[in-house]
Amino acid sequence: MSLEDSFVLGPDDSGLSGLNVSRLFFDSTGEGYQYNIWLPGIGIAAVYGIIIIVGLVGNVTLMKICLVVKSMRTVPNLFLSSLALGDLLLLVTCAPVDASRYLVDEWLFGRVGCKLIPFIQLTSVGVSVFTLTALSADRYRAIVKPLDRSSATLSICLRAGAIWLLSGALAIPEAVFSDLHTFTTSHTNETFVTCAPYPHAGELHPKIHSTASFLIFYIIPLFIISIYYCFIARSLVRSSVAIPAEGHLHMQKQIKSRKRLAKTVLVFVGLFAVCWLPSHVIYLYRSYHYDQVDTSLGHFIASVCARILAFTSSCMNPFALYLMSKSFRKHFNKQLLCCHPQKRLYSQNSRNTNITTV
Repeated sequence: MSLEDSFVLGPDDSGLSGLNVSRLFFDSTGEGYQYNIWLPGIGIAAVYGIIIIVGLVGNVTLMKICLVVKSMRTVPNLFLSSLALGDLLLLVTCAPVDASRYLVDEWLFGRVGCKLIPFIQLTSVGVSVFTLTALSADRYRAIVKPLDRSSATLSICLRAGAIWLLSGALAIPEAVFSDLHTFTTSHTNETFVTCAPYPHAGELHPKIHSTASFLIFYIIPLFIISIYYCFIARSLVRSSVAIPAEGHLHMQKQIKSRKRLAKTVLVFVGLFAVCWLPSHVIYLYRSYHYDQVDTSLGHFIASVCARILAFTSSCMNPFALYLMSKSFRKHFNKQLLCCHPQKRLYSQNSRNTNITTV
């Protein structure tokens, strides 16, 4: 999924340029440049700002809990730390760039930024979906093959590192082919320069690029995850049937814990699938109609909503984990609400004093 392709359509091209103001900016050499600022874009950029702040707080806290708290250094949590790091990278680098296109009508980040930003985004997307696949594989081994485990910290770190290397390698073509290209709008014949993964020429390259991205970073990983969860569901059903109604309390608790962990990973997968599907669909639509720039208002609104939804996926995992995990919720509250432990200690001291007095 290329970030630059979303720059092909801007406010001016969708008939929404009535609320523009001009501002003069200066570079490091003192030379001035005049840009048109789209006033409604300030509201869209504000939404991006909220997503960035919420994502930073949630993902930093998640990483801190999973890496600092010894009891939380489990295999799934270490993978979740890697996932949170990828989300942080996306929110810090790509989200501000994406927000800027709704404020000004020019690409502000030069040729280097045109190659670096799509590389970072595709790497982050790869880390997310491949880590979710690894988490599903881990849940499969824990439930279906509990004796076949390799949970050493070094092994987990190596697997997480391999996911980052694979994601970066798959994103290299994005950096190689992305460049500043000139496009022409169909209804006004006006030309503009923007960042895109391929020039406005030829139909085969865009179709291959979008289809390959959709398959590698969406369809194939989700298909593999679905297979894992089919085996997990079958194993859990068999285990539940094999346990008698009375007795075996320890085994019942173990199966309940496995179900809860598998459900948590499945929720993360579902959030990723829902949040990134619209962005993939719009990118496919644009790539298969690349000879024309769609300047309709509906397409513009759909593009904005799809982009915001995609970035929202990078801040949802910590809060989904907060709702589903009591242990994580306890540590999350302790990290964010500094007064919480003090209140608890005060309450305990009050109870002890009352007991002593009585």
